[in-house]
Amino acid sequence: MGLFDFLKSAGKKLHLTEDAAPAAPAASAAAASPDEAKETAERNKAAALAKLVGDMGLAVDELGVRVDDDLVTVTGEAPSQEVEEKVVLLLGNVDGVGRVDDQMTVANPEPPSTFYTVVSGDTLSHIAKQFYGNANLYPKIFEANRPMLKDPDEIYPGQVLRIPAAA
Repeated sequence: MGLFDFLKSAGKKLHLTEDAAPAAPAASAAAASPDEAKETAERNKAAALAKLVGDMGLAVDELGVRVDDDLVTVTGEAPSQEVEEKVVLLLGNVDGVGRVDDQMTVANPEPPSTFYTVVSGDTLSHIAKQFYGNANLYPKIFEANRPMLKDPDEIYPGQVLRIPAAA
């Protein structure tokens, strides 16, 4: 799909800590250069992001996640356009991620959804009114963003949502 921008300072926190890294002998840890420490942190974040995708039940064949500063590159084959978009949004809506480079393929391509960035004061009803002309269609947006959304009242500024085409 391409490169997507996200608000780097908004989103789910992964709560990665130094002790989440694989255990290494103290001598080699002390000798690690700043570049090696950065690479280790990025590998740990990539692993945590890949686990997050799996934990959300989003099945992608040969899922690959790479992190380079605030850029996350994702590869693999998604079974549908919906799963591909949800993976991109899930990864992009993580604190510290500013861009997602989507290099996934889709087994059954469909027209893409619109992505919308939530602003202060937004509700799903307000967004539904804006896109569909009917505030009561907010459940369509809520369902399109599950499992990332667990409650239609819990959206936040900077979060990016999928807006499926009107039926």
